[in-house]
Amino acid sequence: MANPATSIPSAQAIPGDQALTIAQADALKVYGDLGPYRIQLSLEVDGWHVDYEPKDPRLKGGGPHYLIDPYTGIIRSRKYQQ
Repeated sequence: MANPATSIPSAQAIPGDQALTIAQADALKVYGDLGPYRIQLSLEVDGWHVDYEPKDPRLKGGGPHYLIDPYTGIIRSRKYQQ
């Protein structure tokens, strides 16, 4: 059984593909092309974390980072790196 202090019951959370769609719609407006980024998606205690990291480790900077509410799908925070 999951400890409610450390995880969110997945049956109550929006699915990961929905969180990714929400983040991607915002990221495309700012970045245009997301091809150079690897996507990391994880459901944490505070919500869905969607992180875009450069595929090429030699590149400086990074992509957008999102925290999405696990129940409503609202973007709680976003951080853009260029």
